[in-house]
Amino acid sequence: MIVELRQRALDLLCEPDPVTKAQAVQDLWAAYRAGQLTLDAERSLVPTHAIPGRPPAPRLVAHVAIRSRSPHLAAGRAVLLHAIAHIEFNAINLALDAVQRFSGLPLAFYSDWLQVAAEEGQHFQLLREHLQTLDCDYGALEAHDGLWTMCERTAHDFRARMALVPRTLEARGLDATPPLQRKFAAAGDARAVEILDLILRDEIGHVAIGNRWYHWACERDGVDPETDFPALCARYQAPRPRKPLNLGARALAGFTADELQRLEAQAQ
Repeated sequence: MIVELRQRALDLLCEPDPVTKAQAVQDLWAAYRAGQLTLDAERSLVPTHAIPGRPPAPRLVAHVAIRSRSPHLAAGRAVLLHAIAHIEFNAINLALDAVQRFSGLPLAFYSDWLQVAAEEGQHFQLLREHLQTLDCDYGALEAHDGLWTMCERTAHDFRARMALVPRTLEARGLDATPPLQRKFAAAGDARAVEILDLILRDEIGHVAIGNRWYHWACERDGVDPETDFPALCARYQAPRPRKPLNLGARALAGFTADELQRLEAQAQ
């Protein structure tokens, strides 16, 4: 059976079971690297099911409705890990959506975002496995949906999607990870720290991919990224960055010194 990469990405985007989805995206990436997939970059795909596919739980609530607990308690660490696992599950969907939604782009775009989907799938698996050691599982707690909301806002604007999902919302994960690691380390949870080390390493690469394709889109469209980015942030109501910024990780992900200076000035 011939498998077409973008159609399969859409199929997996519609898959509601997170465990199945997390493994399937890794299998799809392996099949791509083995030369077992075809690619039709020009075809416009139409979903036949609601996207993204989601399980009945977790129940989605406003961000402010999620109560925090002390990370020194197993239940408190479970709350944090569950929140991160939900972000990683959303990130699988975001990467798959980029692959299936945007047609007519270079091959490297599709392979980049398929790799991102596979790595997000691994992150989800690692977090879920650790959650289970704390007598919790994905779906047992509430979660919020900020990442997918921006995905919907930018569904018909490729340049905005690259600007505002990977290099804005996902870049916030670069800032948030070190403080989270310190909390887990203080609570004696070495495994959580180790998992977050892996996630931070990979997420630098994911934000770099977003940076690369945003600048590619700016060049294609003949716009100046220095003025376009703040305009997109205002148009699509992107959140402001939060202090402290992880300047080292952001620099590795391709942010320029001028960009970092502006972000620091805007950060709350």
